[in-house]
Amino acid sequence: MNIPFSSKPGGPLPAGVSKPTWVIVDVAGPLPARQPTNPIAALLSRSESLESLAAKFDKLSKAEWLHGVLLRFGTLETDLASAHALQAMLRRLSETKRTVSYLPSVNKVSLLAASGAQEVVAPESAEFMLHGFGAEITYLGAFLKKHGIDFENLRIGEFKSALTRFSQDHMDVAQRLQTAELLRSMEDAWAADLAEARGVSENAVRQWLGEGVSSARRAHELGLISKVAYEDELIGPATRPLAAVIDLLMPEGGKSKAGRIALVPVIGNIVTGKSRNNPLPLPLLGGAMAGSDTVVAALRRAKEDKQTRAIVLYVDSGGGSALASDLIWREVMTSEKPVVAVMGSVAASGGYYVLAHAAHVIASPYTITGSIGVVTGKPVFKEFNQRQGFTPERVERQDNALIYSSSQPFSDAERAELERGIAEVYQRFVSRVAEGRKLSVAQVDSLGRGRVWSGPDALTAGLVDELGDLHTGLQRACELAGLSYDAPVWTATPPNRGPLPEFAQQAAAVSLRPPFLNDQTLLWLDLGLQLK
Repeated sequence: MNIPFSSKPGGPLPAGVSKPTWVIVDVAGPLPARQPTNPIAALLSRSESLESLAAKFDKLSKAEWLHGVLLRFGTLETDLASAHALQAMLRRLSETKRTVSYLPSVNKVSLLAASGAQEVVAPESAEFMLHGFGAEITYLGAFLKKHGIDFENLRIGEFKSALTRFSQDHMDVAQRLQTAELLRSMEDAWAADLAEARGVSENAVRQWLGEGVSSARRAHELGLISKVAYEDELIGPATRPLAAVIDLLMPEGGKSKAGRIALVPVIGNIVTGKSRNNPLPLPLLGGAMAGSDTVVAALRRAKEDKQTRAIVLYVDSGGGSALASDLIWREVMTSEKPVVAVMGSVAASGGYYVLAHAAHVIASPYTITGSIGVVTGKPVFKEFNQRQGFTPERVERQDNALIYSSSQPFSDAERAELERGIAEVYQRFVSRVAEGRKLSVAQVDSLGRGRVWSGPDALTAGLVDELGDLHTGLQRACELAGLSYDAPVWTATPPNRGPLPEFAQQAAAVSLRPPFLNDQTLLWLDLGLQLK
Protein backbone atom coordinates (compact mmCIF):
# COMPACT_ATOMS: atom_id res chain seq x y z
CA MET A 1 0.00 0.00 0.00
CA ASN A 2 1.63 3.27 -1.10
CA ILE A 3 1.20 6.50 0.79
CA PRO A 4 1.61 9.45 -1.61
CA PHE A 5 3.20 11.94 0.77
CA SER A 6 6.00 14.24 -0.28
CA SER A 7 9.30 13.41 1.37
CA LYS A 8 9.92 17.10 1.95
CA PRO A 9 9.37 18.35 5.50
CA GLY A 10 6.70 20.93 6.25
CA GLY A 11 7.64 24.48 5.21
CA PRO A 12 5.77 27.21 3.43
CA LEU A 13 2.51 25.98 1.94
CA PRO A 14 2.78 25.17 -1.76
CA ALA A 15 1.68 27.82 -4.22
CA GLY A 16 -2.08 27.98 -4.52
CA VAL A 17 -2.64 26.18 -1.20
CA SER A 18 -4.13 28.39 1.52
CA LYS A 19 -4.75 25.76 4.16
CA PRO A 20 -2.88 22.58 5.09
CA THR A 21 -4.29 19.36 3.72
CA TRP A 22 -2.85 17.13 6.46
CA VAL A 23 -2.76 17.60 10.23
CA ILE A 24 -0.54 15.83 12.76
CA VAL A 25 -2.07 14.76 16.09
CA ASP A 26 0.21 13.50 18.86
CA VAL A 27 -1.16 10.60 20.92
CA ALA A 28 0.66 9.65 24.12
CA GLY A 29 0.39 9.39 27.89
CA PRO A 30 -2.18 7.79 30.19
CA LEU A 31 -5.28 8.95 28.22
CA PRO A 32 -7.82 9.14 31.06
CA ALA A 33 -11.44 9.05 29.98
CA ARG A 34 -12.22 12.63 31.01
CA GLN A 35 -10.39 15.85 31.68
CA PRO A 36 -9.96 16.62 35.42
CA THR A 37 -12.90 18.56 36.84
CA ASN A 38 -10.54 20.09 39.38
CA PRO A 39 -9.53 23.41 37.72
CA ILE A 40 -5.96 23.28 39.09
CA ALA A 41 -5.48 19.69 37.98
CA ALA A 42 -6.90 20.52 34.55
CA LEU A 43 -4.57 23.50 34.26
CA LEU A 44 -1.48 21.49 35.23
CA SER A 45 -2.37 18.45 33.14
CA ARG A 46 -0.34 18.34 29.94
CA SER A 47 -1.63 15.00 28.74
CA GLU A 48 -4.57 14.36 26.47
CA SER A 49 -7.73 12.63 27.60
CA LEU A 50 -10.05 10.53 25.49
CA GLU A 51 -12.59 13.31 25.93
CA SER A 52 -10.29 16.00 24.52
CA LEU A 53 -9.14 13.77 21.66
CA ALA A 54 -12.74 12.98 20.75
CA ALA A 55 -13.56 16.71 20.57
CA LYS A 56 -10.54 17.36 18.34
CA PHE A 57 -11.34 14.43 16.06
CA ASP A 58 -14.90 15.67 15.74
CA LYS A 59 -13.70 19.10 14.58
CA LEU A 60 -11.17 17.59 12.20
CA SER A 61 -13.83 15.37 10.66
CA LYS A 62 -15.89 18.47 9.79
CA ALA A 63 -13.00 20.50 8.30
CA GLU A 64 -13.78 20.55 4.58
CA TRP A 65 -10.27 21.74 3.68
CA LEU A 66 -8.63 18.77 5.39
CA HIS A 67 -7.71 15.60 3.49
CA GLY A 68 -6.08 13.47 6.16
CA VAL A 69 -4.79 13.10 9.73
CA LEU A 70 -1.44 11.63 10.76
CA LEU A 71 -1.62 10.14 14.26
CA ARG A 72 1.88 10.27 15.75
CA PHE A 73 1.95 7.76 18.59
CA GLY A 74 4.31 8.27 21.50
CA THR A 75 4.47 6.19 24.66
CA LEU A 76 0.97 5.08 25.65
CA GLU A 77 0.57 4.54 29.39
CA THR A 78 -2.99 3.33 29.26
CA ASP A 79 -4.95 0.07 29.34
CA LEU A 80 -6.67 -2.08 26.75
CA ALA A 81 -10.12 -0.62 27.49
CA SER A 82 -8.91 2.91 26.75
CA ALA A 83 -7.02 1.69 23.68
CA HIS A 84 -10.23 0.08 22.42
CA ALA A 85 -12.11 3.37 22.92
CA LEU A 86 -9.38 5.23 21.00
CA GLN A 87 -9.56 2.66 18.20
CA ALA A 88 -13.30 3.33 17.88
CA MET A 89 -12.67 7.09 17.79
CA LEU A 90 -10.16 6.68 14.96
CA ARG A 91 -12.61 4.52 13.04
CA ARG A 92 -15.21 7.27 13.22
CA LEU A 93 -12.65 9.84 12.05
CA SER A 94 -11.69 7.49 9.20
CA GLU A 95 -15.24 7.69 7.85
CA THR A 96 -14.58 11.24 6.61
CA LYS A 97 -10.78 11.62 6.52
CA ARG A 98 -7.82 9.56 5.48
CA THR A 99 -6.05 8.43 8.64
CA VAL A 100 -2.53 7.09 9.15
CA SER A 101 -1.03 5.95 12.46
CA TYR A 102 2.73 6.30 12.85
CA LEU A 103 3.79 3.75 15.43
CA PRO A 104 7.47 3.61 16.49
CA SER A 105 6.78 1.34 19.50
CA VAL A 106 4.47 -1.63 18.95
CA ASN A 107 2.81 -3.50 21.79
CA LYS A 108 -0.67 -4.89 22.40
CA VAL A 109 -2.06 -1.57 23.67
CA SER A 110 -0.52 0.75 21.08
CA LEU A 111 -1.32 -1.56 18.15
CA LEU A 112 -4.95 -1.90 19.24
CA ALA A 113 -5.36 1.88 19.48
CA ALA A 114 -3.46 2.67 16.25
CA SER A 115 -5.36 0.06 14.25
CA GLY A 116 -8.42 2.30 14.19
CA ALA A 117 -6.69 4.28 11.41
CA GLN A 118 -6.91 3.17 7.80
CA GLU A 119 -3.16 2.63 7.65
CA VAL A 120 -0.55 1.76 10.28
CA VAL A 121 3.07 2.68 9.54
CA ALA A 122 6.20 1.88 11.53
CA PRO A 123 9.85 2.86 10.97
CA GLU A 124 12.36 0.17 10.10
CA SER A 125 13.84 0.50 13.59
CA ALA A 126 10.51 0.20 15.41
CA GLU A 127 10.57 -1.51 18.79
CA PHE A 128 8.33 -4.57 19.09
CA MET A 129 7.08 -5.88 22.41
CA LEU A 130 4.24 -7.92 21.02
CA HIS A 131 3.95 -11.02 23.14
CA GLY A 132 1.10 -13.20 24.36
CA PHE A 133 -1.35 -12.44 27.15
CA GLY A 134 -0.20 -13.31 30.65
CA ALA A 135 -0.59 -12.21 34.25
CA GLU A 136 1.67 -12.27 37.27
CA ILE A 137 0.81 -11.83 40.93
CA THR A 138 3.44 -11.57 43.65
CA TYR A 139 2.27 -13.22 46.88
CA LEU A 140 3.64 -11.70 50.07
CA GLY A 141 2.30 -14.14 52.66
CA ALA A 142 5.58 -16.00 53.23
CA PHE A 143 7.58 -12.76 53.23
CA LEU A 144 5.32 -11.13 55.81
CA LYS A 145 5.29 -14.23 58.01
CA LYS A 146 9.08 -14.34 57.86
CA HIS A 147 9.06 -10.90 59.43
CA GLY A 148 6.48 -11.79 62.05
CA ILE A 149 3.42 -10.39 60.29
CA ASP A 150 0.27 -12.44 59.68
CA PHE A 151 -2.73 -11.28 57.70
CA GLU A 152 -6.35 -12.01 58.56
CA ASN A 153 -8.44 -12.51 55.43
CA LEU A 154 -12.18 -13.05 55.81
CA ARG A 155 -13.99 -13.32 52.50
CA ILE A 156 -17.22 -14.53 50.96
CA GLY A 157 -16.49 -16.20 47.66
CA GLU A 158 -13.52 -18.37 46.81
CA PHE A 159 -12.67 -16.00 43.94
CA LYS A 160 -12.50 -12.90 46.16
CA SER A 161 -8.80 -12.17 45.86
CA ALA A 162 -8.25 -8.64 47.15
CA LEU A 163 -6.30 -9.68 50.25
CA THR A 164 -5.01 -13.13 49.29
CA ARG A 165 -1.67 -11.81 48.08
CA PHE A 166 -1.05 -10.68 51.66
CA SER A 167 -2.47 -13.74 53.43
CA GLN A 168 -1.19 -16.50 51.12
CA ASP A 169 2.15 -17.52 49.68
CA HIS A 170 0.78 -18.98 46.44
CA MET A 171 -2.03 -18.65 43.89
CA ASP A 172 -4.99 -20.86 44.77
CA VAL A 173 -7.03 -22.87 42.28
CA ALA A 174 -9.92 -20.38 42.11
CA GLN A 175 -7.66 -17.42 41.40
CA ARG A 176 -5.75 -19.35 38.74
CA LEU A 177 -9.02 -20.33 37.07
CA GLN A 178 -10.51 -16.85 36.94
CA THR A 179 -7.23 -15.29 35.81
CA ALA A 180 -6.90 -17.83 33.00
CA GLU A 181 -10.48 -17.20 31.87
CA LEU A 182 -9.99 -13.45 31.99
CA LEU A 183 -6.87 -13.69 29.84
CA ARG A 184 -8.59 -16.02 27.38
CA SER A 185 -11.48 -13.63 26.89
CA MET A 186 -9.23 -10.59 26.52
CA GLU A 187 -7.07 -12.40 23.98
CA ASP A 188 -10.19 -13.39 22.04
CA ALA A 189 -11.40 -9.78 22.01
CA TRP A 190 -7.99 -8.43 21.02
CA ALA A 191 -7.61 -10.95 18.20
CA ALA A 192 -11.09 -10.15 16.88
CA ASP A 193 -10.49 -6.39 17.03
CA LEU A 194 -7.14 -6.58 15.23
CA ALA A 195 -8.41 -9.07 12.65
CA GLU A 196 -11.25 -6.75 11.67
CA ALA A 197 -9.07 -3.64 11.66
CA ARG A 198 -6.17 -5.13 9.67
CA GLY A 199 -8.25 -7.31 7.35
CA VAL A 200 -6.70 -10.62 8.38
CA SER A 201 -7.96 -13.74 10.13
CA GLU A 202 -8.00 -14.15 13.89
CA ASN A 203 -5.61 -17.07 13.50
CA ALA A 204 -3.18 -14.75 11.73
CA VAL A 205 -3.40 -12.31 14.64
CA ARG A 206 -2.70 -15.09 17.13
CA GLN A 207 0.34 -16.00 15.03
CA TRP A 208 1.71 -12.51 15.68
CA LEU A 209 1.61 -13.21 19.40
CA GLY A 210 3.02 -16.71 19.10
CA GLU A 211 5.88 -15.72 16.80
CA GLY A 212 7.01 -12.75 18.81
CA VAL A 213 7.38 -10.37 15.85
CA SER A 214 10.61 -8.42 16.24
CA SER A 215 11.01 -6.27 13.12
CA ALA A 216 8.97 -3.85 11.04
CA ARG A 217 9.81 -5.77 7.86
CA ARG A 218 8.39 -8.98 9.30
CA ALA A 219 5.37 -7.09 10.65
CA HIS A 220 4.68 -5.80 7.15
CA GLU A 221 4.97 -9.30 5.68
CA LEU A 222 2.41 -10.57 8.19
CA GLY A 223 -0.05 -7.72 7.56
CA LEU A 224 0.43 -6.32 11.04
CA ILE A 225 1.31 -2.89 9.60
CA SER A 226 0.58 -1.28 6.23
CA LYS A 227 4.01 0.12 5.39
CA VAL A 228 7.56 0.54 6.67
CA ALA A 229 8.50 4.22 6.60
CA TYR A 230 10.06 6.96 8.71
CA GLU A 231 8.17 9.98 9.94
CA ASP A 232 9.84 12.43 7.54
CA GLU A 233 8.55 10.30 4.65
CA LEU A 234 4.99 10.94 5.88
CA ILE A 235 5.24 14.71 6.25
CA GLY A 236 4.71 16.87 3.20
CA PRO A 237 4.77 20.65 2.68
CA ALA A 238 1.02 20.92 3.27
CA THR A 239 1.20 19.16 6.66
CA ARG A 240 0.87 21.05 9.93
CA PRO A 241 0.66 20.08 13.62
CA LEU A 242 -2.79 20.37 15.16
CA ALA A 243 -1.78 23.34 17.33
CA ALA A 244 -1.02 25.36 14.20
CA VAL A 245 -4.50 24.95 12.71
CA ILE A 246 -6.76 25.29 15.76
CA ASP A 247 -8.07 28.64 14.50
CA LEU A 248 -9.05 27.05 11.19
CA LEU A 249 -11.21 24.33 12.69
CA MET A 250 -14.95 24.66 12.61
CA PRO A 251 -16.47 26.21 15.74
CA GLU A 252 -18.95 24.19 17.69
CA GLY A 253 -22.29 24.19 15.90
CA GLY A 254 -25.46 25.15 17.65
CA LYS A 255 -26.52 22.31 19.84
CA SER A 256 -29.98 21.25 20.73
CA LYS A 257 -31.57 23.23 23.54
CA ALA A 258 -34.05 20.47 24.20
CA GLY A 259 -31.94 19.10 27.02
CA ARG A 260 -28.57 17.80 28.01
CA ILE A 261 -26.81 14.72 29.42
CA ALA A 262 -25.08 14.73 32.80
CA LEU A 263 -21.89 12.72 33.29
CA VAL A 264 -21.03 11.55 36.82
CA PRO A 265 -17.63 9.85 37.24
CA VAL A 266 -16.84 7.21 39.87
CA ILE A 267 -13.09 6.75 39.60
CA GLY A 268 -10.82 4.99 42.09
CA ASN A 269 -11.44 3.17 45.35
CA ILE A 270 -14.95 3.85 46.67
CA VAL A 271 -14.85 5.37 50.14
CA THR A 272 -17.15 7.21 52.50
CA GLY A 273 -16.85 10.99 52.69
CA LYS A 274 -15.57 13.25 49.96
CA SER A 275 -13.60 12.26 46.88
CA ARG A 276 -9.89 12.70 47.36
CA ASN A 277 -6.48 11.55 46.27
CA ASN A 278 -4.24 9.43 48.46
CA PRO A 279 -0.55 10.14 47.78
CA LEU A 280 0.68 6.81 49.14
CA PRO A 281 2.01 4.58 46.30
CA LEU A 282 0.89 1.41 48.05
CA PRO A 283 -1.45 -1.42 47.00
CA LEU A 284 -5.08 -0.75 47.95
CA LEU A 285 -4.08 2.59 49.51
CA GLY A 286 -2.89 5.06 46.91
CA GLY A 287 -4.49 6.91 44.03
CA ALA A 288 -7.88 8.43 43.37
CA MET A 289 -10.75 7.75 45.75
CA ALA A 290 -14.41 8.22 44.86
CA GLY A 291 -16.13 9.53 47.95
CA SER A 292 -19.79 8.68 48.43
CA ASP A 293 -20.61 12.22 49.63
CA THR A 294 -19.17 13.70 46.43
CA VAL A 295 -20.74 11.19 44.04
CA VAL A 296 -24.14 11.29 45.75
CA ALA A 297 -24.16 15.10 45.67
CA ALA A 298 -23.23 15.05 41.96
CA LEU A 299 -26.01 12.58 41.19
CA ARG A 300 -28.54 14.65 43.11
CA ARG A 301 -27.49 17.79 41.28
CA ALA A 302 -27.93 15.99 37.95
CA LYS A 303 -31.31 14.63 39.03
CA GLU A 304 -32.50 18.10 40.08
CA ASP A 305 -31.12 19.96 37.04
CA LYS A 306 -34.07 20.90 34.85
CA GLN A 307 -32.10 20.72 31.60
CA THR A 308 -30.69 17.25 32.27
CA ARG A 309 -32.69 14.48 30.63
CA ALA A 310 -30.46 11.48 31.36
CA ILE A 311 -27.37 10.60 33.37
CA VAL A 312 -24.26 8.66 32.37
CA LEU A 313 -22.47 7.06 35.32
CA TYR A 314 -18.86 6.39 34.30
CA VAL A 315 -17.30 3.80 36.60
CA ASP A 316 -13.62 2.89 36.69
CA SER A 317 -13.24 1.32 40.12
CA GLY A 318 -12.24 -1.95 41.71
CA GLY A 319 -14.57 -1.38 44.64
CA GLY A 320 -14.24 -0.29 48.23
CA SER A 321 -16.57 0.43 51.11
CA ALA A 322 -19.87 -1.46 51.21
CA LEU A 323 -21.56 1.50 52.88
CA ALA A 324 -20.29 4.02 50.33
CA SER A 325 -21.24 1.74 47.43
CA ASP A 326 -24.76 1.29 48.79
CA LEU A 327 -25.27 5.04 49.21
CA ILE A 328 -24.28 5.66 45.58
CA TRP A 329 -26.43 2.72 44.43
CA ARG A 330 -29.42 4.25 46.19
CA GLU A 331 -29.13 7.49 44.21
CA VAL A 332 -28.95 5.55 40.95
CA MET A 333 -31.88 3.32 41.90
CA THR A 334 -34.15 6.24 42.87
CA SER A 335 -33.42 8.35 39.79
CA GLU A 336 -36.50 9.13 37.72
CA LYS A 337 -34.17 10.11 34.89
CA PRO A 338 -32.62 7.19 32.99
CA VAL A 339 -29.12 6.28 34.13
CA VAL A 340 -26.73 4.64 31.69
CA ALA A 341 -23.68 3.05 33.29
CA VAL A 342 -20.41 2.85 31.37
CA MET A 343 -17.52 0.75 32.67
CA GLY A 344 -13.90 1.72 32.16
CA SER A 345 -10.99 -0.67 32.62
CA VAL A 346 -12.53 -2.12 35.78
CA ALA A 347 -15.98 -2.00 37.38
CA ALA A 348 -15.73 -4.76 39.94
CA SER A 349 -17.19 -5.42 43.36
CA GLY A 350 -18.31 -2.06 44.75
CA GLY A 351 -17.68 -0.63 41.29
CA TYR A 352 -20.33 -3.01 39.98
CA TYR A 353 -22.64 -2.60 42.99
CA VAL A 354 -23.15 1.12 42.33
CA LEU A 355 -24.47 0.54 38.81
CA ALA A 356 -26.60 -2.55 39.38
CA HIS A 357 -29.85 -0.58 38.92
CA ALA A 358 -28.81 1.46 35.89
CA ALA A 359 -31.26 1.37 32.99
CA HIS A 360 -28.53 0.26 30.60
CA VAL A 361 -25.03 -1.06 31.38
CA ILE A 362 -22.12 -0.92 28.94
CA ALA A 363 -18.75 -2.63 29.28
CA SER A 364 -15.65 -2.65 27.12
CA PRO A 365 -14.50 -6.05 25.85
CA TYR A 366 -11.53 -5.42 28.15
CA THR A 367 -13.42 -4.37 31.27
CA ILE A 368 -12.85 -6.41 34.42
CA THR A 369 -16.30 -6.65 35.95
CA GLY A 370 -18.36 -8.56 38.49
CA SER A 371 -16.59 -9.77 41.62
CA ILE A 372 -19.85 -9.99 43.54
CA GLY A 373 -18.38 -10.83 46.91
CA VAL A 374 -17.16 -9.33 50.18
CA VAL A 375 -13.83 -9.26 51.98
CA THR A 376 -12.44 -7.79 55.16
CA GLY A 377 -9.34 -8.37 57.22
CA LYS A 378 -6.32 -6.84 58.88
CA PRO A 379 -2.56 -7.30 59.26
CA VAL A 380 -1.49 -8.88 62.56
CA PHE A 381 1.78 -7.64 64.08
CA LYS A 382 1.74 -9.81 67.21
CA GLU A 383 4.94 -11.74 66.48
CA PHE A 384 6.57 -8.73 64.87
CA ASN A 385 5.94 -6.67 68.00
CA GLN A 386 7.45 -9.38 70.17
CA ARG A 387 10.57 -9.54 68.02
CA GLN A 388 11.03 -5.78 68.09
CA GLY A 389 10.23 -5.34 71.78
CA PHE A 390 6.94 -3.51 71.19
CA THR A 391 4.34 -4.15 73.90
CA PRO A 392 0.81 -2.99 73.08
CA GLU A 393 -1.34 -2.90 76.23
CA ARG A 394 -5.11 -3.23 75.84
CA VAL A 395 -7.84 -1.64 77.93
CA GLU A 396 -11.37 -2.26 76.64
CA ARG A 397 -14.83 -2.23 78.14
CA GLN A 398 -16.21 -4.77 75.68
CA ASP A 399 -14.39 -7.77 74.24
CA ASN A 400 -14.72 -6.50 70.67
CA ALA A 401 -13.73 -2.87 71.31
CA LEU A 402 -10.35 -3.34 69.61
CA ILE A 403 -11.53 -5.74 66.95
CA TYR A 404 -9.43 -4.09 64.22
CA SER A 405 -6.32 -3.67 66.33
CA SER A 406 -3.30 -5.07 64.51
CA SER A 407 -1.66 -6.25 67.72
CA GLN A 408 -3.79 -9.39 68.01
CA PRO A 409 -5.56 -11.77 65.59
CA PHE A 410 -9.33 -11.96 65.61
CA SER A 411 -10.75 -13.93 68.51
CA ASP A 412 -13.36 -16.59 67.79
CA ALA A 413 -16.11 -14.19 68.88
CA GLU A 414 -14.74 -11.36 66.75
CA ARG A 415 -14.38 -13.63 63.74
CA ALA A 416 -17.98 -14.82 64.16
CA GLU A 417 -19.19 -11.22 64.36
CA LEU A 418 -17.33 -10.22 61.19
CA GLU A 419 -18.44 -13.31 59.29
CA ARG A 420 -22.04 -12.49 60.19
CA GLY A 421 -21.56 -8.91 59.00
CA ILE A 422 -19.97 -9.75 55.65
CA ALA A 423 -22.63 -12.43 55.06
CA GLU A 424 -25.29 -9.73 55.46
CA VAL A 425 -23.41 -7.45 53.03
CA TYR A 426 -23.10 -10.27 50.52
CA GLN A 427 -26.81 -11.09 50.65
CA ARG A 428 -27.65 -7.43 50.16
CA PHE A 429 -25.21 -7.23 47.25
CA VAL A 430 -26.71 -10.30 45.59
CA SER A 431 -30.27 -9.05 46.04
CA ARG A 432 -29.39 -5.61 44.64
CA VAL A 433 -27.90 -7.17 41.50
CA ALA A 434 -30.74 -9.69 41.13
CA GLU A 435 -33.35 -6.94 41.25
CA GLY A 436 -31.45 -4.50 39.04
CA ARG A 437 -30.44 -7.04 36.40
CA LYS A 438 -33.72 -8.98 36.56
CA LEU A 439 -32.01 -12.22 37.50
CA SER A 440 -32.82 -14.69 40.24
CA VAL A 441 -30.86 -14.62 43.49
CA ALA A 442 -29.58 -18.11 42.69
CA GLN A 443 -28.32 -16.92 39.29
CA VAL A 444 -26.49 -13.98 40.80
CA ASP A 445 -25.00 -16.13 43.53
CA SER A 446 -23.65 -18.53 40.91
CA LEU A 447 -22.12 -15.57 39.04
CA GLY A 448 -20.82 -14.10 42.28
CA ARG A 449 -18.57 -15.75 44.86
CA GLY A 450 -16.11 -12.95 44.20
CA ARG A 451 -15.46 -13.96 40.60
CA VAL A 452 -14.47 -11.41 37.96
CA TRP A 453 -15.57 -11.57 34.35
CA SER A 454 -14.40 -9.94 31.14
CA GLY A 455 -16.82 -7.69 29.26
CA PRO A 456 -17.92 -10.37 26.74
CA ASP A 457 -18.39 -12.99 29.46
CA ALA A 458 -20.33 -10.49 31.60
CA LEU A 459 -22.56 -9.80 28.58
CA THR A 460 -23.26 -13.51 28.13
CA ALA A 461 -24.02 -13.84 31.85
CA GLY A 462 -26.49 -10.94 31.81
CA LEU A 463 -24.39 -8.65 34.01
CA VAL A 464 -24.15 -6.02 31.24
CA ASP A 465 -26.36 -5.07 28.29
CA GLU A 466 -23.89 -4.09 25.59
CA LEU A 467 -20.20 -3.84 24.69
CA GLY A 468 -18.99 -0.33 23.93
CA ASP A 469 -17.40 2.73 25.46
CA LEU A 470 -18.28 6.18 26.77
CA HIS A 471 -19.30 7.32 23.28
CA THR A 472 -21.75 4.41 23.16
CA GLY A 473 -23.05 5.30 26.60
CA LEU A 474 -23.71 8.91 25.66
CA GLN A 475 -25.61 7.78 22.57
CA ARG A 476 -27.78 5.39 24.60
CA ALA A 477 -28.47 8.14 27.12
CA CYS A 478 -29.61 10.42 24.29
CA GLU A 479 -31.87 7.69 22.95
CA LEU A 480 -33.45 7.06 26.35
CA ALA A 481 -33.94 10.79 26.83
CA GLY A 482 -35.33 11.38 23.34
CA LEU A 483 -32.46 13.73 22.45
CA SER A 484 -30.34 13.98 19.32
CA TYR A 485 -26.79 12.62 19.49
CA ASP A 486 -25.35 16.15 19.49
CA ALA A 487 -27.02 17.01 22.81
CA PRO A 488 -24.61 18.82 25.13
CA VAL A 489 -22.88 16.90 27.90
CA TRP A 490 -21.87 18.38 31.22
CA THR A 491 -19.93 16.86 34.10
CA ALA A 492 -22.04 17.03 37.24
CA THR A 493 -20.15 18.08 40.36
CA PRO A 494 -21.46 18.79 43.86
CA PRO A 495 -22.59 22.35 44.56
CA ASN A 496 -19.91 24.22 46.50
CA ARG A 497 -21.20 25.13 49.95
CA GLY A 498 -17.89 25.46 51.78
CA PRO A 499 -15.75 28.54 52.46
CA LEU A 500 -13.08 27.30 50.04
CA PRO A 501 -13.37 26.67 46.31
CA GLU A 502 -14.38 23.10 45.55
CA PHE A 503 -11.00 22.18 44.10
CA ALA A 504 -9.24 23.43 47.24
CA GLN A 505 -11.53 21.37 49.44
CA GLN A 506 -10.77 18.26 47.37
CA ALA A 507 -7.04 18.95 47.41
CA ALA A 508 -7.10 19.15 51.20
CA ALA A 509 -8.94 15.85 51.58
CA VAL A 510 -6.36 13.10 52.00
CA SER A 511 -7.04 9.66 53.43
CA LEU A 512 -4.34 7.50 54.98
CA ARG A 513 -6.58 4.76 56.32
CA PRO A 514 -6.37 1.38 54.59
CA PRO A 515 -9.76 0.17 53.29
CA PHE A 516 -9.69 -3.08 55.26
CA LEU A 517 -9.84 -1.05 58.47
CA ASN A 518 -13.05 0.70 57.44
CA ASP A 519 -16.48 -0.89 57.14
CA GLN A 520 -16.74 -4.22 55.33
CA THR A 521 -15.13 -3.80 51.97
CA LEU A 522 -16.14 -4.97 48.54
CA LEU A 523 -12.66 -4.66 47.06
CA TRP A 524 -11.58 -6.82 44.18
CA LEU A 525 -8.86 -4.80 42.50
CA ASP A 526 -5.61 -6.52 43.47
CA LEU A 527 -2.83 -4.23 42.34
CA GLY A 528 -0.43 -7.15 42.39
CA LEU A 529 -2.12 -8.47 39.24
CA GLN A 530 -0.03 -7.42 36.27
CA LEU A 531 -1.61 -8.14 32.90
CA LYS A 532 1.18 -8.51 30.35
